[in-house]
Amino acid sequence: MKRYLGLDIGDRTIGIAVSDLLGLTAQGVETIHRKSLEDDLKRLGELMEQYETRSLVSGLPKNMNGTEGPRCEVTKEFVAKIRERYPDATVTFWDERLTTVAATRSLIQADVSRKKRKKVIDKMAAVLILQGFLDRQRRNTVD
Repeated sequence: MKRYLGLDIGDRTIGIAVSDLLGLTAQGVETIHRKSLEDDLKRLGELMEQYETRSLVSGLPKNMNGTEGPRCEVTKEFVAKIRERYPDATVTFWDERLTTVAATRSLIQADVSRKKRKKVIDKMAAVLILQGFLDRQRRNTVD
């Protein structure tokens, strides 16, 4: 089995999650606070090295009706930069509609303060993106 890194790509932050070696669960790793494209790609490369993977799953923020808007374009442009910098990386897009809403709801139910939620929401969204992908992978191998 191989590991995956999950990405929740935003304008100011990139939430990062990683799968376990069996591909069963996703855990939050960190939130990259975006500084420059160079710094963002460098940190992502360091995480790929640390977790020994080149397999990425990026959330694709589609509109509620399933169409792709400006946010999808921004995400795809960043993913293109990842592929340029790390040509051996594979990036799979995952429909991330409602992941931030679900992450917020989970954190509220866990009674996490608004201030703390703000610090972990992107990482939590990355976990939900990656977990959805892993669950589908598992279902597809069982079917």
